[in-house]
Amino acid sequence: MYQQLNKDNLFLLRQVYRDDICFRDPMHHVEGIEALTDYFANMYQNVTHIEFDIKEVVISADKQQAALYWTMSYSHPKLNKGQLINVEGMSQLKFSDKIFSHRDYFDLGQMLYEQVPFLGGLIGLLKNRVTK
Repeated sequence: MYQQLNKDNLFLLRQVYRDDICFRDPMHHVEGIEALTDYFANMYQNVTHIEFDIKEVVISADKQQAALYWTMSYSHPKLNKGQLINVEGMSQLKFSDKIFSHRDYFDLGQMLYEQVPFLGGLIGLLKNRVTK
């Protein structure tokens, strides 16, 4: 579903998420399907391109959890001169009939901070100094 999701078919979220969904990533914590739909709508509104390439799916033995390893490719007019940015991440999903918990893990610096012109250069300098 994530590979097909876009601003025009957010109704698909209701097919896989419970009404009481708890979603968390490094920047957001939202509860409820309405708040999650708003989160996705805002995300799609602010980017010129976004897609998810799911690399691997691991399902727990009890079939009540899954881990999705993915690469998100997106472009934003104010980041990286509008060029494509790739971010690797992982989603932990917990479900019974539908998903009730979704937690995303990714490097916020890779996604955002390193893409801001002045801040990105400063972070690059810091990384170089730490590794020497």
